[in-house]
Amino acid sequence: YKVMSATLESYVNRPVSVITSDGRNFVGTLKGFDQTINLILDETHERVYSSGQGVEQIVLGLHIVRGDNICVVGEIDQDIDTRLDLHNIKAEPLNPVPHGV
Repeated sequence: YKVMSATLESYVNRPVSVITSDGRNFVGTLKGFDQTINLILDETHERVYSSGQGVEQIVLGLHIVRGDNICVVGEIDQDIDTRLDLHNIKAEPLNPVPHGV
């Protein structure tokens, strides 16, 4: 927990991408977290990927992601992210991560 906590602390007030075990991708500003790695994200949107059309962005605003549902948290490079043409990016949605296998 201490290593994860130190890493997350360095991401506070920075843009992050969170991928959950059910294959969802949330992008927002990390505002805080607790001892069970529940994350509080602000200015959040979910990026929904599709092989047939561009990335849909669903605005969520202030959002909490449960720690037991998180697979990956990473800092976003805003310069690169703002240059992405999400309307023309097509990708298969992520599959859920099976638990207890």
